[in-house]
Amino acid sequence: MRSFLKKLLYERVSRLADKFSSRPDKRRVDKALAALFKNITTRPGKKGPLISFDAAKDKFVILSDQHKGARDGADIFAGAEKNYLAALDYYYDSLFTYINLGDSEELWGNLFLTVKKHNKATFDKETLFVDADRFVKIFGNHDLYWGNDPLAMLSLAEIYGKAIRIYEGAVLQTYIKGKMLSIFMTHGHQGDLQSDGNWFSKWFVSDIWGPLQAYLRINPNTPAFNNQLKTDHNRIMYEWSSQRKDMLLVTGHTHQPVFRSFTQLENLYARLERSKNKGEDAEAALLEKKITALHLEGHTQPDFNGYLDTYFNTGCCCFDDGDITGIEIADGHIRLVKWHYRHHTSERIVLEECSLEDLKLQ
Repeated sequence: MRSFLKKLLYERVSRLADKFSSRPDKRRVDKALAALFKNITTRPGKKGPLISFDAAKDKFVILSDQHKGARDGADIFAGAEKNYLAALDYYYDSLFTYINLGDSEELWGNLFLTVKKHNKATFDKETLFVDADRFVKIFGNHDLYWGNDPLAMLSLAEIYGKAIRIYEGAVLQTYIKGKMLSIFMTHGHQGDLQSDGNWFSKWFVSDIWGPLQAYLRINPNTPAFNNQLKTDHNRIMYEWSSQRKDMLLVTGHTHQPVFRSFTQLENLYARLERSKNKGEDAEAALLEKKITALHLEGHTQPDFNGYLDTYFNTGCCCFDDGDITGIEIADGHIRLVKWHYRHHTSERIVLEECSLEDLKLQ
């Protein structure tokens, strides 16, 4: 019966969940992001840290949207846990600073004590970064508890052995070719009418979507979601970042990886356009074949003229095949990476990479 209902209701329920999970308002997004960036850069500390770094030496990994749950049918992190743990081992041993970009704990549909009970292994790994002073934790909409509950500090002390600061964002700053580059990081829910602390969304997720998802065992975060044009929310984030000088914006929230302002599909289209312009017929034919293989409907090649490399999205750590994606900043480069299972072992793959010096900015 469950399989029949899942087949019957999957698309309908997923569309309904998507409808109530994101309703970005451009004016609210623009205002919220501008205010947060100004606050962090002029009065660092309360809203978020301002971190100066050496692009050639310092290393950062940015992961978001684990949505750690109760290991029941609604726990979309369960299948990705081993990849997440393997990734944290790699980044800890490689001396990365870990920036957790929010929605790490699913606290709309679960009590904190439940999440704590079922995620000891991941909290223990994160504690290694805390103890090494290489951990920055930012809250999202699904773990807004960390930012506004008076008991949050006690809860953090329970899982990390000591209370730590929780932020709304963070800014990294370095010099590239003699000019200061700011990398602004926040979860990305600001200005989203259905996510920015909205009571209706919380009720829908905890009382309607959560139980139905648990029974039907639905995880809507499929890799096929990457094979789309940017969501409205990601597009608004790009439009905001593209108007800022010498800045990159890195968010999560949408679960859709974006690198240099492009999704996977948009990257394929952009490479196809470049190949055609250069007369590289064989490469163009190969790219067209890859796009055709995605079996997309209703997509036409977008116009990429004037696009800047200002917006990045980590994706998420809860894809239904167990994959996780994230952003690395290391060795003077920025990378979109994926951790996936290969022969039952976690493997890191670099999906996209670019030198910080080669980014096309304002």
